[in-house]
Amino acid sequence: AKYDFPENVVLIDVGTAGIFLSPEIDRLDKLLIVDVVKAEGKPGDTKIYEKEDFFIDKLPLKLSPHQIGLQEVLLLNEIKGTCPAEIKLIGIIPKSIETGTSLSPELEKKIPEVEELVIKTLKEWGIELKKKEKPDDPNIWWEKKRKEA
Repeated sequence: AKYDFPENVVLIDVGTAGIFLSPEIDRLDKLLIVDVVKAEGKPGDTKIYEKEDFFIDKLPLKLSPHQIGLQEVLLLNEIKGTCPAEIKLIGIIPKSIETGTSLSPELEKKIPEVEELVIKTLKEWGIELKKKEKPDDPNIWWEKKRKEA
């Protein structure tokens, strides 16, 4: 990681957690999601969605290959009274939604832009990040296997 996050920020790699995400967001005031989205546009285009977009059909029916029930999970949490007050999705249109472990060049180029959008959103929410002098090694298992091959 390039940044130190305050204690009130929880980072979760949910993958394709689906309905199992519901208890994870029960205790959150705000939820920021970063994922690929299946939407109109070209690979690498960035789309921003707010909480109301999840409930008024502004999102594509199949939002993301990792979405498996995301809209349903948020609706469930809304019904339970545990849905975060603020939700933002920063989505990037992928070149392909085929299963894989690496980013396309189009998405790879967008990482700095998405990073800035995340930082901007967190600042708007009153959360200041501290940049580390030396970033941590992300220790991504699939990247290591690819580099060793």
